[in-house]
Amino acid sequence: MPKIFNKDAIEARNLDDGVLRRLLLDDSITSDDNVRLDYWDLDAGSAVNLSVAAGDIAWLQILGGEVGLSGSEGSHTLGYQHLTFLPGGFQGRVVSIEGAQLLRAQVPDAVRFDPEYIHQPPGFRVVDWSEEPVLDSTHDARKRIYFVTPKLFATKAISGEMIIYPPDTIGSNHYHEGAEHFQYVISGEGIVYANDEPHRLRAGDVVYNYERECHYFECNGSENLVFVEF
Repeated sequence: MPKIFNKDAIEARNLDDGVLRRLLLDDSITSDDNVRLDYWDLDAGSAVNLSVAAGDIAWLQILGGEVGLSGSEGSHTLGYQHLTFLPGGFQGRVVSIEGAQLLRAQVPDAVRFDPEYIHQPPGFRVVDWSEEPVLDSTHDARKRIYFVTPKLFATKAISGEMIIYPPDTIGSNHYHEGAEHFQYVISGEGIVYANDEPHRLRAGDVVYNYERECHYFECNGSENLVFVEF
């Protein structure tokens, strides 16, 4: 059965001084260790260390505010429009400038999903999704912005995109073969139909689907329903 919940339903715990963490996905929730997902809320001036184990893939998505990222790949200023992919072995530090909220996701032992990972691991990459092309669906009014594909990120272990549903848009019922995936709702409201059961969605909701679970989305509000899917 799919997992559907809002981040606010998860207890926030101290990760570091001025940093609260909500554990959204891990093996205790999904019964496997395919992906881990955290929501971090950083006070102004707070900082947290980052470490990615060799063989893992991790990424950060800034949801609000601005942070400085420094470490083995130099220094970068990241805002709402940025996703940053962190390779195995990355060491760094995130510092909040005036307060920030972000997602931190990780795929442990990525070679399980892509045997070529050992020979050609993906590198560090900052994506400014506001500058990426917006692709229109050929079937309906949905729009997509691709973050990570085998061509963009040199691995088949993950894929990711932002999906935009304008008002009165509904997708087709479908399932995924050979992949589990999650969505995180960035903004707007709508409905996800999971195994034909409707569930209301709002910003901060997480939807986790296992392989072959049928699902589709509908935006029946007055503004775009926007979510990321990995």
